[in-house]
Amino acid sequence: MAKQMKAAVYDEFGGADKIKIRIVDVPEVKEGEVLVRIKAAGVNPVDAAVREGYLKDYLPYEFPIIPGWDMAGIVEDRGFSARRFEVGDEVYAYARRAVVQHGTFAEYIVIPESFLARKPQNMSFEEAAGIPLVGLTAYQSMFDAGNLQEDQTVLILGGSGGVGSLGIQLAKARGATVIGVASEKNHSFMKELGADFTIDYKDQDVGAAAKEVAPDGVDLIFDCASGDTLQQSLAALKPKGKLVSILHQGDGLDPAIDFQYVFVEPNASQLDKLREYAESGKLKVHVSQTYTLADTVEALGQIQTQHTRGKIVLVP
Repeated sequence: MAKQMKAAVYDEFGGADKIKIRIVDVPEVKEGEVLVRIKAAGVNPVDAAVREGYLKDYLPYEFPIIPGWDMAGIVEDRGFSARRFEVGDEVYAYARRAVVQHGTFAEYIVIPESFLARKPQNMSFEEAAGIPLVGLTAYQSMFDAGNLQEDQTVLILGGSGGVGSLGIQLAKARGATVIGVASEKNHSFMKELGADFTIDYKDQDVGAAAKEVAPDGVDLIFDCASGDTLQQSLAALKPKGKLVSILHQGDGLDPAIDFQYVFVEPNASQLDKLREYAESGKLKVHVSQTYTLADTVEALGQIQTQHTRGKIVLVP
């Protein structure tokens, strides 16, 4: 008899009304896989985008789909040759598989152990579940794509959101100067995270404001906002600077700009680095709200407003 669990599920793409909370079978644990009891699952804007069908031509999928790619939990069972973790170990992961189907908005997940890393010991499950997707996105964007170095300056557009708030902290941990862009009400939050300068995108030209604090221009623009804010900010990029975006695919940009679009990939060794940053106090997660599994629709509604400060998390 298969083990069963509660999960948020949808059988077709569309609005939040497509999501139902159902009892489903827990997948069988196969070779190299582990069963994790999910204690918390991070909610991200991409979860709503996937459900709406916006990524269906980009990511293979199979219905019914359990949404969610972020999680922290406890190892409950191990398949053959899955020996990196013991039963009872606390772990976290960015759990996006090649095919979108078995997500984290559920009581359990079966996942290849290669996706998992040890959870930061000094964090709650809720805080830890808020790291993987946004932390890896910021890490891969600024360090892998952007090659951000100590003593360089980075302009982070959307600095108070999930990705931006981890971006500020990671850039500071690397020794860079950080200019955070967000609405006025989020400036003290960005300063607490370590931003050296803050810019309000509302009543001024972001590029001009950035040039005031960095007259020679910035080495890297990390774009988590896009739109007018991105267009304005380009004036502040050094001639040999780099633009990395998690939203903009480069259409209509000046081909002379050194540009890269990043779509985050699972990476357990980078999760280990993020754990080290967290345990040494250089990385904090601001969980602004937690929801139960029954409130999945509400949680995805909140993330779609694009005005979430820090992270929101589901607790199955």
